[in-house]
Amino acid sequence: MKAIPYGRQEITEGDILAVTEALQSDFLTQGPRILTFEQEFANYVDAKYAVAVSNGTAALHLSVLALGIEKDEYVICTPITFAASVNCVQYCGGNVLFADIDPVTYLMDIESVNKVIKSNKDKKIVGIIPVDFAGRVPQLDEFRALADEHDLWILEDACHAPGGSFLSLSKHKHKAGCGNFADLAIFSFHPVKHIATGEGGMITTNNEQLYRQLLELRTHGITRDAAKFENSIEFANGNSTKESSDFPMWYMEMQNLGYNYRLTDFQAALGSSQLLRADENLKRRIQIAERYTNELANCKGIIQSSGTIEGHAYHLYVLEVEDRRGLYDYLRSEQIFAQIHYIPVHLMPFYKNQGWKEGDLPNAETYYSRCISIPMFPSMSDEEQSLVITKILNYY
Repeated sequence: MKAIPYGRQEITEGDILAVTEALQSDFLTQGPRILTFEQEFANYVDAKYAVAVSNGTAALHLSVLALGIEKDEYVICTPITFAASVNCVQYCGGNVLFADIDPVTYLMDIESVNKVIKSNKDKKIVGIIPVDFAGRVPQLDEFRALADEHDLWILEDACHAPGGSFLSLSKHKHKAGCGNFADLAIFSFHPVKHIATGEGGMITTNNEQLYRQLLELRTHGITRDAAKFENSIEFANGNSTKESSDFPMWYMEMQNLGYNYRLTDFQAALGSSQLLRADENLKRRIQIAERYTNELANCKGIIQSSGTIEGHAYHLYVLEVEDRRGLYDYLRSEQIFAQIHYIPVHLMPFYKNQGWKEGDLPNAETYYSRCISIPMFPSMSDEEQSLVITKILNYY
């Protein structure tokens, strides 16, 4: 049997046709497919607005820029995430405080967040970045209540969770990125994610002001909205002898420092095509998770697993195991390529140089010492999953 990765994209004939049509159109970038994909994705997550960008890291960067942060301000982050979820604060000149995770859900623990706020009253904390780790959505209504109490913004990193949801305290189901609780939410379209465009990302929100701001920041800080222009019509028209009461079609203004974080039209076309089967693929992920949960339930070497959780989007299926290195190496020798998600960010040398050390976040550190992500992707065959299960049981 061929190698089994921990995650893999699926490209269908429909995807290829959609990209081919985009490549043969008049627009490779800045064309109509961008807006179409944005509207479709906003509808998918029940948000009012969506802004497509070049990747998930760009989405994080622009989001923090739009929300605003000064060099003496702090944001609370989780250590169990990809580094970009934290680095985005540093990109914008801010500072990071880490909160520990819940040892059962692996999500940022709200009690730990509350403790961080209370024990850092000398610091100006302005925001929280909860991460929908592995596909499980945090109890965002509780985070919203805490954020409102302390006048904080919320940036939801939902890269692992398109299609995921949680049940609020009022018993209403809310999708990841819906905008009802987080000021902004971001997604990634990296090949191992639920929707793949090669590279790519999306920011969702219900806040029109933030939406307009993001559109400008995505394209060099440039606006073509005449109502916002600061220079005069006479300046815009230059040495024209024709009197005019409006701005010329070519005119634009760079009013803020922005970036070129645009998505291409052929990537957007691929995203729209992949979105058509997002629900089907999510159902398959849940089926795979259910089988893992059932068939590995009595394995003595497994301390804890992701289990089967309502609303979980299952980007990853994570095990906590005994002898993690041994299992990892054994699976690789059998052409099963598991992965580790994640090395705690606070123990990366960059953050250790800021004063973080081993022992600061014991739940995250214990989790890291035992975690392993086993193969999980919608095109995974029953035979491939059987092999993964058999090899894990054989090892223990």
